[in-house]
Amino acid sequence: MDVKLDASRRGMHHEGTMLSWQNLSVYAVDQNQRTISKQLINNVRGVVRPGEITAILGGSGAGKSSLMTALAFRAEAGVVVHGDVRVNGVSASSSYMRRHSGFMHQEDMFIETMTVLEHIWFMARMKLDGRIRSLDIRLKIDQLLRDVGLIERRDARIGGGDDDKVLSGGEKKRLTFATELLTDPEILFLDEPTTGQDAHSASVLVSHMTSFALRNRTVLCTIHQPSSTIFDSFHRIILLAGGRVAFAGTSTQAIQFFSSQGYECPWNYNPADFLVTTLAIAPSGADGSGRVAQKICDAFFTSEACNEIDAVLQQELDAARSEIPGNNRESRAFVEPRCWLQLYWLIHRGFLQVVRDPSVQLIRVLQKVSIATTAGLCFVGAVNLNQLGIQAVDGVIYLLVCENTFFPMYATLALIPQELPLLLREYKEGMYSVHLYYLARMISLVPGLLVEPILFTVIMYWLAGLRPAMDALGLTILVVIFTMNVSTACGKPFHLFQVAFSTTDYLCLQELFRLSGCFFSAVYQSVPLAMAYLVPFDYALMITMGPFLKLGSLPLYLRWIRYFSWLLHSTEALTIIQWRGVHNISCETTELPCLTEGAEVLDRYDFDERNFWPDIVLMTAIYAVFHLLAYVFLWRRCRSK
Repeated sequence: MDVKLDASRRGMHHEGTMLSWQNLSVYAVDQNQRTISKQLINNVRGVVRPGEITAILGGSGAGKSSLMTALAFRAEAGVVVHGDVRVNGVSASSSYMRRHSGFMHQEDMFIETMTVLEHIWFMARMKLDGRIRSLDIRLKIDQLLRDVGLIERRDARIGGGDDDKVLSGGEKKRLTFATELLTDPEILFLDEPTTGQDAHSASVLVSHMTSFALRNRTVLCTIHQPSSTIFDSFHRIILLAGGRVAFAGTSTQAIQFFSSQGYECPWNYNPADFLVTTLAIAPSGADGSGRVAQKICDAFFTSEACNEIDAVLQQELDAARSEIPGNNRESRAFVEPRCWLQLYWLIHRGFLQVVRDPSVQLIRVLQKVSIATTAGLCFVGAVNLNQLGIQAVDGVIYLLVCENTFFPMYATLALIPQELPLLLREYKEGMYSVHLYYLARMISLVPGLLVEPILFTVIMYWLAGLRPAMDALGLTILVVIFTMNVSTACGKPFHLFQVAFSTTDYLCLQELFRLSGCFFSAVYQSVPLAMAYLVPFDYALMITMGPFLKLGSLPLYLRWIRYFSWLLHSTEALTIIQWRGVHNISCETTELPCLTEGAEVLDRYDFDERNFWPDIVLMTAIYAVFHLLAYVFLWRRCRSK
C-alpha cells in the first residue's frame, strides 16, 4: 500500500498533496476495563488542499487535537481511530505519515543546554536520508535558519539561563518550526502553534507557515482564539463542536453560513471569537449552547459546503483508481541513517548535556571532593596497625561504600524523569530505537561515573593513610568504581519510565521485583513516594553489608540477600584489600581478646580472602541485570505509547 501511495503522490507531485478523510471517528478507551469511555470525534469528513493553510477551531474539548493527531497517525495510547484517511485518494498509513509529514507539537521540548545550531544539526542527522553529504546538510540548515530569522542566533543557547543569551519563547517556536521543515514534508501538522506567544511572535510564525504553504505544501493546524489578523491568514477553516464538524470552508463562507442559521457576526467583532463562542458547549448544557451547536452541525451536514467536500472526496478517489501503476518513474527509497552514526550523535548530545549542566556533573564533582576532604581529615593519623586502627579502617571503608552508593542512587530521582517526554516524542517520530538511546545515555555518563569515584577514593585514601601500596590503591579505586556504577544502574535507568506498566502489570510484577531498588522508581510515579519505599530497602542492604552484623548470624530466611547486595560485595572486597597478608597487628593499646592477623579481621565479619574476584564478578552480574531490566521497562514504556 505504501508503494502505491508513493507512486500516486509522485504522479500528482505538481498538484501537491491532498489530505482527505471520511467516516472518521476517534474514541477514548479505558485501558483497564478495555471499553470505550468517550467518543472524541464523531463520524467526520473533510479535505485539506495543498498550497493552503487550513485551521481547526473550536472551544476546549471540541476535539481539535484529537482530530489532527488522528489524521497524522500520532494518536496517543488509549485512543482508537476508526475511519478512512487518504493522501491523493490513496489510503495512508502510519509509516507514510511518519516519513512524509511533519508534526509541530504545542509544547516545545529541547535539551536546553544545546545551541540552536547543535540542536538542528542533531535533528538533521537523525531525520534526513543517510546518503546526504555533510556539506549539503549545512547548506540546508543555514537556509532554514535564515528563512525563520534565526541565522544570527545560531550559536545561542536554547534555554537554561535568565539572560538574553538564550532564546525567547517566539524564537523557540520558530526553531521547532524549522526543525519540522528539515525533511521538507508534504504535509505539515501544527498543534496550537501560536499558544503562549505575543501578537508579534505569533504573526511572524504564521507568516512563515504561509510561505511554506505557498510552496504547494499542505498545512493543517489547530488554533485557540486567533486574532483577527491571524484568522484572516487562514485559507480555510474547520469548526468543531462536541467532536462534530460545524463548518468547513473559507472564513467568509463560515460567516455567511452562520448568518443563514440566524447567528449574525457583529461588524466590529473578531470573527474567530464569534464563531467559537457561538459553538461553545457549557459543561452542563443548561444554557442551551449544546442545542445550538447540534443544530448548526446538523445544518452543515446538508449544506452546500458539505456537498462540495463530498464532491472533492469522490474526485480524489476516482483519480486514484484511474492511476496506472508503473507509469511514474520510481524514486530512490529513503535510506535510514546508519546505526553507528545515530549512536554517535546521541552520545554527542548526551555529553553536551552532562558537560554543560552543572547540576549533572560539576556540582556533583565539587561535592565529592569536599566530602572526601572533610571525611579524610577526620581519619588523619587514626589508621594504624593496632586495634583502634581496625575500627578506623572499618569507618573509612564504610564511607567509601555508602557515599558512592546512596548519593548516586537518589541524585537521579528528580533528574532522569525530565528526559522521558523528549524520549517518547523522538521515539514516536521514528528518529532512533530505544536500545540506541539507552546505550548512548549510559555511555555519555561514563566519564562522570569514573571521575567521581576516582577523585573521592584518591583523596580519602591518601588523607586517611590506608595501606601504602599502589596495587592496593588501584584495586580500591576499581571496587569503588564498580560500587558507584552498580548503584547508578539500580537507581538511575528505571527513573526514565516511572509509569512503564499498567495497573495490572504492576500487580503482577510487584512481588517479582519488590526487593529491587530500581523497581520502586519504575512503579511509583512520584519521586517522594519512590523514596519512601526505597529507603527501607536500602537499610536492609546496609545492615547486611558486614560491619553491623556478622553474616553467619543472619536468620536463614535472610541469608540469600548476601548474594544480591552489592554493598556486601564491595565492603568485603575493600576489607580484603586492606587486611590480606597482614600479620603484625599490635595489641598494646587494647585489652584482650586481640586481633593480630588480617585473616582474623576478615573472619570477624564472615569475610573470606578468596572472595575478592567473586565479589567483583557478582557486582558485574548485578550491574548487567539492573541495566537489562531498565532496558526492558524502558522499551515497554515506549511501545505502550
